[in-house]
Amino acid sequence: MKTDWFVDARFGLFIHYGLYSLLGRGEWAMNRESIPRGEYRRLADDFTAEAFDADALCDLAVEAGMRYVVLTTMHHDGFRLYRTDLSRFNTWEACGRDLVAEISAAARKRGLRLGLYHSLNNWMDQPDAVDALEDKATYDRFIAATHARCVELAERYPMDIFWYDGWWPFNADGWQAEALDTKIRAIQPDILFNPRNGLPGDFTTPEGHMTAPQPWRPWEGCVSLNNSWGYHAGDREWKSPGQIAGLLAAAAAGRGNLLLNVGPRGDGSLLPEAVERLRAVGGWLKTNRAAVFGTTHVWSFDLQTRGGHLGDWNQHGPCSVKDRDLFVFLRLYPGERFVLSGLETEVLAAEVLGYGPVTFEQDGGRLVARLPAVPSDPVCPVLRLTCRETPSQYQCGGMRVPRIPHPHYDPCPSELIGAPGGH
Repeated sequence: MKTDWFVDARFGLFIHYGLYSLLGRGEWAMNRESIPRGEYRRLADDFTAEAFDADALCDLAVEAGMRYVVLTTMHHDGFRLYRTDLSRFNTWEACGRDLVAEISAAARKRGLRLGLYHSLNNWMDQPDAVDALEDKATYDRFIAATHARCVELAERYPMDIFWYDGWWPFNADGWQAEALDTKIRAIQPDILFNPRNGLPGDFTTPEGHMTAPQPWRPWEGCVSLNNSWGYHAGDREWKSPGQIAGLLAAAAAGRGNLLLNVGPRGDGSLLPEAVERLRAVGGWLKTNRAAVFGTTHVWSFDLQTRGGHLGDWNQHGPCSVKDRDLFVFLRLYPGERFVLSGLETEVLAAEVLGYGPVTFEQDGGRLVARLPAVPSDPVCPVLRLTCRETPSQYQCGGMRVPRIPHPHYDPCPSELIGAPGGH
């Protein structure tokens, strides 16, 4: 199936770069600050992208263990990062460069899949979405221009994903999304669509969280390395390598992908903090990739009912499953004595990845393993439990599992998002 590569990809690099990067106040600066179009357009005179290095960005993606790259070709401000016949508001006119062509060539050279983000909304071009919302004749012109933009992008750049965004103010009917998808797929038959034109798409895109859809379908959680998508000079709240490992654990547990975002500065360079974290995660993956890539089962549970789920939660970190192996990401290290209860299968062997075998005892559903006194991995140690059968685990809110029907944890609709303990 055409989604097979995507389901197995697990880790991608999202790059938010544009004219807004010069301001250093986030990608919505034009809208949030009501910057007049003429004033915003003049920013293009200062856009040089002198430090935007597609080869270096893709090298970093490979070093981080990523398998695909998604670049913002045009955000809601309307500034294109490519050569186009439809507008002079683009990088070719500003600095003589086609950044989409550069990233495309660099990605292909390294065997990375490529996604191209493109906003349907457009604050710069006239008529804009507000005009289209107010007047039917204007709407027709706006939709025709939007479709022309997307079709031109598909005609010029081979891609694996067309990543829609900026679908305000219309639903699928308003964007004439089915017709648009048909036009693009006629040009690139194997392309994948995300659902942000109002249609379900080929995969779903939770934003800012790593929650697998139920029922399961291919999915990708998009999360930024700090708290901003586009470069914000005041945002220094970087996620640690351990937190990123936790996001990858969630992706592996739910058989989804983590699309991790960076926002280059106005000149196109990445902040050192971003580079350091991506390299640290890449180093961690070299040891622990078995727990992240190629997972075969979804490790999840329902707070109210057991359902058909294999998983449960523990107080130390998330889990993932590959065939008969259960991987426990020890985000909160328990020390030498590790206990896991509720197992419904026999454990045959235990090891800490990158460290080696560890001793353990199992009494029914309760396993006690002896770990190194201090974490063997500074980012996140991972314990592999090889089981006789596909691993499964079940506990509940009581000290034993009742022999009659019962609520799993919450007898009423829950206020929790995800699992107890924040994992």
